[in-house]
Amino acid sequence: MSDIETRCTARIDLDALRHNLQRVRAFAPQSRVMAVIKANAYGHGAVEVAGALGDADAFAVASIAEAVALRRAGVSVPVTVLGGPLSAADVSNAAAHRLDLVVHEPAQMDWLQGFAGGIWLKLDTGMHRLGFPVSAVAELQQWLASPDSPDLLGWMTHLACADEQDHPLTGEQLSAFSNALQGVPGTRSIANSAGVCGWPKSHADWVRPGIMLYGASPLQSQTAATLGLRPVMTLMSRLLSVRQLPRGAAVGYGASWRCPEDMPVGIAAIGYADGYPRHLPSGTPVAVAGRPCALAGRVSMDMIAIDLRQHPDARVGDDVQLWGEQIPVDEIAHAAGTIAYELFCGIGPRVRFDYV
Repeated sequence: MSDIETRCTARIDLDALRHNLQRVRAFAPQSRVMAVIKANAYGHGAVEVAGALGDADAFAVASIAEAVALRRAGVSVPVTVLGGPLSAADVSNAAAHRLDLVVHEPAQMDWLQGFAGGIWLKLDTGMHRLGFPVSAVAELQQWLASPDSPDLLGWMTHLACADEQDHPLTGEQLSAFSNALQGVPGTRSIANSAGVCGWPKSHADWVRPGIMLYGASPLQSQTAATLGLRPVMTLMSRLLSVRQLPRGAAVGYGASWRCPEDMPVGIAAIGYADGYPRHLPSGTPVAVAGRPCALAGRVSMDMIAIDLRQHPDARVGDDVQLWGEQIPVDEIAHAAGTIAYELFCGIGPRVRFDYV
């Protein structure tokens, strides 16, 4: 099947991935790095990303199943399961595959008696999603002192608003975490990507970068380029058709966009079934053969229309870039009213991945 043409491709730049890991270390030089590769490495391919990020001190995933898949692929770096176990059976699987677990719920403590692996204890400092209340630290210390309790790797929390550098909650969370653990032994982990880039006081012993590894900005006020990050995924398609249409011709479903003049319109082989959001507006930037153009009309399941007035010499077969090296993914996410995380995770199964 190697001779079958590919409609659309996600090119994954492994050198850019490694560069972004070095940017993490430049921001937090005193911290160890737990690279977050959950959700199939934010849609980039967990096994391939793990192979490229072998210099990370550890990996983090969301579930036991994600972690076991890494072990079965030969990944030997320490792996932490951020969601912790969902059952006693999960604990057995974690032990069998040498996994570390985040503990955030009293029910998990019963399952973990005798667990041979390491655990992180998660405190809820203000996000109110997962974690023990900060008032439970003394009780947790008592549990850790019991003969059958697992080894403590450290204490962690998660920042809710670190992407907004002027949001007061982050400072409140840092203070709550510090105060709750005053005089308590154990390593600390706080910072996500936004904490790494925008909140040096959150760096602690371990940082847990996610989105910045993949080349998108974790901060609302700064671009990936200003943070020194390189795009890892470039989403590409190609032109299926180029037509000259008259002024006033309607393009696409709903006739929501009409040609403002006699002009060329291209059709590219990508749509919302491939992960290109349906609700992107006309005018969203695309690049055809490296030249800036714009989306015209509604995104279909399998195709988009492109205003080719900036590239009247475009031809069938020309490359079309949707985001990546030329078009920042954060710009497309903003146009779609979402975040880069969702775009990356939403890539459809028809897209071929090329690792370079």
